[in-house]
Amino acid sequence: MIQLENATKFVRIKGVKKTIINDVSLTIPRGKSIALLGRNGAGKSTLLQIIAGTLDLDGGRVVRRGKVSWPLGFGGGFQGNLSGEQNVRFVARIYGVDTKELIDYVAEFSELGEFFRAPVRTYSSGMKARLAFGVSMGVKFDYYLVDEITAVGDTNFKRKSQKVFKERLSNSDVVMVSHSSSTLRDYCETGVVLEEGTLTYYDKLDEAIAAHEGNLKRR
Repeated sequence: MIQLENATKFVRIKGVKKTIINDVSLTIPRGKSIALLGRNGAGKSTLLQIIAGTLDLDGGRVVRRGKVSWPLGFGGGFQGNLSGEQNVRFVARIYGVDTKELIDYVAEFSELGEFFRAPVRTYSSGMKARLAFGVSMGVKFDYYLVDEITAVGDTNFKRKSQKVFKERLSNSDVVMVSHSSSTLRDYCETGVVLEEGTLTYYDKLDEAIAAHEGNLKRR
Protein backbone atom coordinates (compact mmCIF):
# COMPACT_ATOMS: atom_id res chain seq x y z
CA MET A 1 0.00 0.00 0.00
CA ILE A 2 1.08 3.55 -0.76
CA GLN A 3 -0.77 6.24 1.16
CA LEU A 4 -0.69 10.03 0.82
CA GLU A 5 -1.86 11.75 3.99
CA ASN A 6 -2.71 15.46 3.70
CA ALA A 7 0.11 15.70 1.17
CA THR A 8 1.07 19.12 -0.16
CA LYS A 9 3.80 20.03 -2.63
CA PHE A 10 4.74 23.37 -4.19
CA VAL A 11 7.35 24.09 -6.85
CA ARG A 12 8.71 27.36 -8.20
CA ILE A 13 8.80 27.85 -11.94
CA LYS A 14 10.58 31.05 -13.04
CA GLY A 15 9.94 32.50 -9.61
CA VAL A 16 6.23 31.66 -9.67
CA LYS A 17 4.89 29.33 -6.97
CA LYS A 18 2.84 26.45 -8.38
CA THR A 19 0.79 23.92 -6.45
CA ILE A 20 1.37 20.32 -7.52
CA ILE A 21 -0.82 18.66 -4.87
CA ASN A 22 -2.78 20.48 -2.20
CA ASP A 23 -3.74 18.66 1.04
CA VAL A 24 -4.31 15.39 -0.82
CA SER A 25 -5.17 12.11 0.90
CA LEU A 26 -5.19 9.00 -1.27
CA THR A 27 -4.52 5.28 -0.85
CA ILE A 28 -3.03 3.17 -3.65
CA PRO A 29 -3.80 -0.45 -2.71
CA ARG A 30 -1.76 -3.51 -3.61
CA GLY A 31 -3.08 -5.69 -6.38
CA LYS A 32 -4.14 -2.95 -8.81
CA SER A 33 -1.86 -1.27 -11.33
CA ILE A 34 -2.71 2.39 -11.72
CA ALA A 35 -2.35 5.01 -14.45
CA LEU A 36 -1.46 8.58 -13.45
CA LEU A 37 -3.03 11.06 -15.86
CA GLY A 38 -2.89 14.84 -16.07
CA ARG A 39 -2.27 17.67 -18.51
CA ASN A 40 1.29 18.68 -19.45
CA GLY A 41 2.91 20.50 -16.56
CA ALA A 42 0.41 19.23 -13.99
CA GLY A 43 3.19 17.62 -11.96
CA LYS A 44 2.90 13.91 -12.73
CA SER A 45 6.66 13.32 -12.79
CA THR A 46 7.03 15.33 -9.59
CA LEU A 47 4.35 13.19 -7.94
CA LEU A 48 6.16 9.99 -8.97
CA GLN A 49 9.35 11.33 -7.36
CA ILE A 50 7.39 12.07 -4.17
CA ILE A 51 5.99 8.53 -4.11
CA ALA A 52 9.49 7.15 -4.73
CA GLY A 53 10.91 9.20 -1.87
CA THR A 54 13.39 11.11 -4.05
CA LEU A 55 11.53 14.39 -3.47
CA ASP A 56 10.17 15.71 -0.16
CA LEU A 57 6.69 17.02 0.52
CA ASP A 58 6.07 20.54 1.85
CA GLY A 59 3.32 19.18 4.09
CA GLY A 60 1.77 15.86 5.07
CA ARG A 61 3.44 12.51 4.58
CA VAL A 62 3.76 9.43 2.36
CA VAL A 63 3.33 5.98 3.92
CA ARG A 64 4.86 3.09 1.96
CA ARG A 65 4.10 -0.50 2.89
CA GLY A 66 6.09 -2.42 0.34
CA LYS A 67 9.22 -1.87 -1.72
CA VAL A 68 8.81 1.02 -4.18
CA SER A 69 11.09 1.58 -7.18
CA TRP A 70 12.54 4.86 -8.34
CA PRO A 71 10.79 6.22 -11.45
CA LEU A 72 11.83 4.28 -14.55
CA GLY A 73 12.81 6.90 -17.09
CA PHE A 74 14.36 9.06 -14.36
CA GLY A 75 18.15 8.80 -14.65
CA GLY A 76 18.97 11.57 -12.20
CA GLY A 77 19.93 9.16 -9.44
CA PHE A 78 23.18 7.96 -11.01
CA GLN A 79 26.55 9.42 -9.98
CA GLY A 80 28.19 10.50 -13.21
CA ASN A 81 31.78 10.08 -12.07
CA LEU A 82 31.17 6.46 -11.08
CA SER A 83 30.97 3.63 -13.58
CA GLY A 84 27.76 1.79 -14.33
CA GLU A 85 29.05 -1.13 -12.29
CA GLN A 86 29.88 1.09 -9.30
CA ASN A 87 26.42 2.66 -9.44
CA VAL A 88 24.85 -0.80 -9.48
CA ARG A 89 27.00 -1.83 -6.52
CA PHE A 90 25.72 1.20 -4.58
CA VAL A 91 22.08 0.38 -5.43
CA ALA A 92 22.58 -3.21 -4.25
CA ARG A 93 23.79 -2.00 -0.88
CA ILE A 94 20.94 0.49 -0.50
CA TYR A 95 18.24 -2.09 -1.27
CA GLY A 96 19.93 -4.98 0.53
CA VAL A 97 20.24 -7.34 -2.44
CA ASP A 98 23.14 -9.59 -3.40
CA THR A 99 25.74 -7.32 -5.00
CA LYS A 100 27.31 -9.86 -7.36
CA GLU A 101 23.95 -11.17 -8.56
CA LEU A 102 22.72 -7.65 -9.34
CA ILE A 103 25.94 -6.64 -11.11
CA ASP A 104 25.90 -9.80 -13.23
CA TYR A 105 22.21 -9.33 -14.08
CA VAL A 106 22.52 -5.68 -15.08
CA ALA A 107 25.74 -6.24 -17.05
CA GLU A 108 24.01 -8.90 -19.15
CA PHE A 109 20.61 -7.22 -19.39
CA SER A 110 21.79 -3.69 -20.28
CA GLU A 111 24.10 -4.88 -23.09
CA LEU A 112 26.46 -1.97 -22.39
CA GLY A 113 29.60 -4.04 -22.97
CA GLU A 114 32.81 -2.25 -21.95
CA PHE A 115 30.83 0.91 -21.14
CA PHE A 116 29.42 -0.85 -18.06
CA ARG A 117 32.78 -0.09 -16.41
CA ALA A 118 33.05 3.44 -17.82
CA PRO A 119 31.86 6.62 -16.02
CA VAL A 120 28.12 7.18 -16.44
CA ARG A 121 28.83 10.78 -17.52
CA THR A 122 30.19 9.31 -20.78
CA TYR A 123 26.89 7.54 -21.50
CA SER A 124 24.34 8.65 -24.05
CA SER A 125 20.77 9.15 -22.79
CA GLY A 126 19.83 5.76 -24.27
CA MET A 127 22.67 4.04 -22.43
CA LYS A 128 21.62 5.65 -19.15
CA ALA A 129 18.07 4.45 -19.79
CA ARG A 130 19.33 0.89 -20.40
CA LEU A 131 21.30 0.98 -17.16
CA ALA A 132 18.33 2.38 -15.20
CA PHE A 133 15.93 -0.14 -16.67
CA GLY A 134 18.32 -3.01 -16.04
CA VAL A 135 18.81 -2.03 -12.39
CA SER A 136 15.05 -1.65 -11.95
CA MET A 137 14.40 -5.11 -13.33
CA GLY A 138 17.24 -6.57 -11.26
CA VAL A 139 15.70 -5.42 -7.98
CA LYS A 140 12.27 -6.90 -7.30
CA PHE A 141 9.78 -4.25 -6.17
CA ASP A 142 6.18 -4.36 -4.98
CA TYR A 143 5.50 -1.17 -6.94
CA TYR A 144 7.20 -0.10 -10.15
CA LEU A 145 6.99 3.61 -10.96
CA VAL A 146 7.13 4.26 -14.69
CA ASP A 147 7.55 7.72 -16.24
CA GLU A 148 6.93 7.54 -19.99
CA ILE A 149 9.17 4.53 -20.57
CA THR A 150 8.69 0.78 -20.55
CA ALA A 151 11.43 -0.19 -23.02
CA VAL A 152 14.47 1.38 -24.65
CA GLY A 153 16.96 0.52 -27.38
CA ASP A 154 16.57 -1.37 -30.62
CA THR A 155 13.71 -3.70 -31.51
CA ASN A 156 15.24 -6.78 -29.92
CA PHE A 157 16.12 -4.94 -26.72
CA LYS A 158 12.61 -3.46 -26.51
CA ARG A 159 11.09 -6.90 -26.95
CA LYS A 160 13.31 -8.32 -24.21
CA SER A 161 12.55 -5.39 -21.87
CA GLN A 162 8.79 -5.67 -22.34
CA LYS A 163 8.90 -9.41 -21.68
CA VAL A 164 10.87 -9.03 -18.44
CA PHE A 165 8.73 -6.10 -17.29
CA LYS A 166 5.51 -8.05 -17.76
CA GLU A 167 7.03 -10.97 -15.87
CA ARG A 168 7.81 -8.64 -12.95
CA LEU A 169 4.25 -7.31 -12.97
CA SER A 170 2.85 -10.81 -12.44
CA ASN A 171 3.78 -10.29 -8.77
CA SER A 172 4.00 -6.50 -8.60
CA ASP A 173 1.95 -3.40 -9.38
CA VAL A 174 2.79 -0.36 -11.48
CA VAL A 175 2.08 3.35 -11.17
CA MET A 176 2.48 4.58 -14.74
CA VAL A 177 2.64 7.94 -16.47
CA SER A 178 2.19 7.83 -20.24
CA HIS A 179 0.64 9.99 -22.95
CA SER A 180 -0.35 6.80 -24.76
CA SER A 181 -3.80 5.49 -23.79
CA SER A 182 -3.02 2.16 -25.46
CA THR A 183 0.11 1.74 -23.32
CA LEU A 184 -1.86 2.53 -20.17
CA ARG A 185 -4.51 -0.01 -21.15
CA ASP A 186 -1.79 -2.63 -21.65
CA TYR A 187 -0.54 -2.30 -18.10
CA CYS A 188 -3.15 -0.62 -15.87
CA GLU A 189 -6.64 -1.35 -14.56
CA THR A 190 -7.40 1.81 -12.56
CA GLY A 191 -6.48 5.49 -12.82
CA VAL A 192 -5.81 8.68 -10.92
CA VAL A 193 -6.25 12.10 -12.53
CA LEU A 194 -4.09 15.01 -11.34
CA GLU A 195 -5.81 18.33 -11.99
CA GLU A 196 -5.11 21.69 -10.32
CA GLY A 197 -3.54 20.15 -7.23
CA THR A 198 -6.24 17.53 -6.71
CA LEU A 199 -6.03 13.77 -7.21
CA THR A 200 -9.19 11.89 -8.20
CA TYR A 201 -9.19 8.09 -8.13
CA TYR A 202 -11.20 6.01 -10.61
CA ASP A 203 -11.69 2.29 -10.13
CA LYS A 204 -11.98 1.81 -13.90
CA LEU A 205 -9.21 3.05 -16.20
CA ASP A 206 -11.58 4.08 -18.99
CA GLU A 207 -13.38 6.41 -16.56
CA ALA A 208 -10.06 8.02 -15.62
CA ILE A 209 -9.11 8.49 -19.28
CA ALA A 210 -12.52 10.02 -20.04
CA ALA A 211 -12.22 12.42 -17.09
CA HIS A 212 -8.73 13.46 -18.16
CA GLU A 213 -9.83 14.03 -21.75
CA GLY A 214 -12.76 16.09 -20.45
CA ASN A 215 -10.32 18.28 -18.49
CA LEU A 216 -8.26 18.87 -21.63
CA LYS A 217 -11.33 20.04 -23.54
CA ARG A 218 -12.21 22.65 -20.93
CA ARG A 219 -9.09 24.71 -21.54
